[in-house]
Amino acid sequence: MDHVLREIGMIARALDSISNVEFQQYDLTKGQYLYLVRICEHPGIIQEQLSRLVMVDRTTVIRAVQRLVDHQFVEKRPDTENKKIRRLYPTEKARLIYQRIVAEEAYSDRTALTGMTPAEIQQLNTLLYKARLNVTADWDRVKRGAQRDY
Repeated sequence: MDHVLREIGMIARALDSISNVEFQQYDLTKGQYLYLVRICEHPGIIQEQLSRLVMVDRTTVIRAVQRLVDHQFVEKRPDTENKKIRRLYPTEKARLIYQRIVAEEAYSDRTALTGMTPAEIQQLNTLLYKARLNVTADWDRVKRGAQRDY
């Protein structure tokens, strides 16, 4: 095996670490920017959908969202039809920071893809998308209690 996932993991951890340092000035810690971006891009999302979008368990999402609410980045509002459901909306404070996060993401993309041709970038994107679909299917099965057969 070529240890492809190790390479992907190293890239992801390095970029996450950089982002955590850069976004500390906005009181965003330990990956909270990931949740903030998804909420800004999907206003009105519910926590279960956010969990699936970020691919983390519900309890992790609940803790992260509560921190974002506590720091006034996100508002929870009741659903118009089902009062038990709380929808998540970015505050003005979050929308301002969102622009900075998107700029950082674009910079990281440019840095990571430096020296690659447009065809190589497209191929990499296609292959990573396929890999993510495979992992997502496995993630769904494990989250429903299935065991993976090694």
